[in-house]
Amino acid sequence: MVSIALAILDALVFIAVVVPFILLVRHRGAIPALPAVKAPGALPSLSVIVPARNEATAIGRALASLLAQDYPGLEIVAVDDRSTDGTGDVLRELAAANPSLRVLRIDDLPSGWLGKNHALWRGAQRSRGTWLLFTDADVVFAPGALRRALAYALAERLDHLTLAPRLVSRSFMLGAFVAFFAYAFVALWGAYLANDPKSKRGVGVGAFNLVRREAYEAIGTMAALSLRPDDDIRLGRRLRAFGFRQRVLNGREWLSVSWYPSLAAAVRGLEKSMFSSLEYRLVDAGAVVLFIISTMVWPFVGVIVLDGIDRALLAMVVVCQLAGFLETYRQSMGRIDARAVAQAALLPITALLFAYAIVRATYLALATGRVTWRDTAYPLAELREQTGLEGVPRS
Repeated sequence: MVSIALAILDALVFIAVVVPFILLVRHRGAIPALPAVKAPGALPSLSVIVPARNEATAIGRALASLLAQDYPGLEIVAVDDRSTDGTGDVLRELAAANPSLRVLRIDDLPSGWLGKNHALWRGAQRSRGTWLLFTDADVVFAPGALRRALAYALAERLDHLTLAPRLVSRSFMLGAFVAFFAYAFVALWGAYLANDPKSKRGVGVGAFNLVRREAYEAIGTMAALSLRPDDDIRLGRRLRAFGFRQRVLNGREWLSVSWYPSLAAAVRGLEKSMFSSLEYRLVDAGAVVLFIISTMVWPFVGVIVLDGIDRALLAMVVVCQLAGFLETYRQSMGRIDARAVAQAALLPITALLFAYAIVRATYLALATGRVTWRDTAYPLAELREQTGLEGVPRS
């Protein structure tokens, strides 16, 4: 009886892994690199919104890369969100030497808002551009990135363009975890479907959310997402649900970000968004953790301890997992080297770490009744008020 149940489990795992792998192979070019195109006319006015809370060590380099852009009439709005370090000093020094940089200081957070979302909203309010770029305070842009992105958005008649950045990792294990996150985002969650006109999948990446102002205002602005910790991806999903034209591209050659300084910081950082991405449902969190363990951990164990048809099925699962991991690594990093192969071999370990991050985020939210981020605690009951918002006008 146990052997039959195990065979059924292994068959289900085989289907759950091989089908997404086949889809990934079929769509391996679905998230192409940002191409060079000629804008159909003059470039429109653009405002870049950069929220910052205690980013003194990173924001100088990020803003310098924006100020060096060759985009005509560029406006940069940096929002100092209650910083207690030297962020304000850095911003004031840069603004004094650069008229295109405007600095907005926020001292109080109104009820019903997350800090970053409020900063993005206030920054957009103060901006003048017909296009808005929402980015982060640690994103570094290559020369010409903004001109190239806007030209592409105009040529393709888009309302929203999001770019996946190159993620810089300071350690081998952090790099393995980041690579797993990219694999889960592309292959398992299916981010590539955002470029399929037949799909309703919407995607947004916090490092680069370029949106036409009219579309941004039509979805209710950031006020409609005021309590969403996963504001970046929800912005993209909401725009898509409202019927706006969207595209996600690989921007590794044009922007980069150090996602987290360490592996421990990455796990802690996911506390903010992991449970919210599952709409704060315990059942959904449990289902995802079970899926991760059964499809990304058990096959590597089963190949060793089982034999016969079970071993054959799980061996194919392992091969598909590793091949899928390396394919998404190639898409995000541009090449497969010895480091990539070694990090792929750690797939079951990074999968367990990811599952742990989900469990930890869920437990902390339910046990404390709040989600804490950047020294601010937000009541879970209040956060749950903004769930299932795709395509729903803000009341």
